[in-house]
Amino acid sequence: MFLKTKSGKKVYLPTPEEDTAIAAGIAADPDTYELSDKEWEQLRPIGRIGRPPAAVTKERITIRLSPEVVQAFRASGEGWQTRLDAALKDWLKTHSPA
Repeated sequence: MFLKTKSGKKVYLPTPEEDTAIAAGIAADPDTYELSDKEWEQLRPIGRIGRPPAAVTKERITIRLSPEVVQAFRASGEGWQTRLDAALKDWLKTHSPA
């Protein structure tokens, strides 16, 4: 028997006989043991997983730009959207959007 992931990959599940053999192997290993319910409750994540939360978040929008502008910034490599944001901030220093 198998499960199919969203990507289409098959994950095969052990048969009942294989599962019994796995459990017996775990039980026979002196370096392993099952945690009690109390021990599970005491477990806590060590730290936050992923990127730390930003102090100031940006607003997600949809914007239409000329192909030349997009191509030029994309050609500058990774971080091009941040550089585009910086260019717009710089423009606002000397111009009014109105």
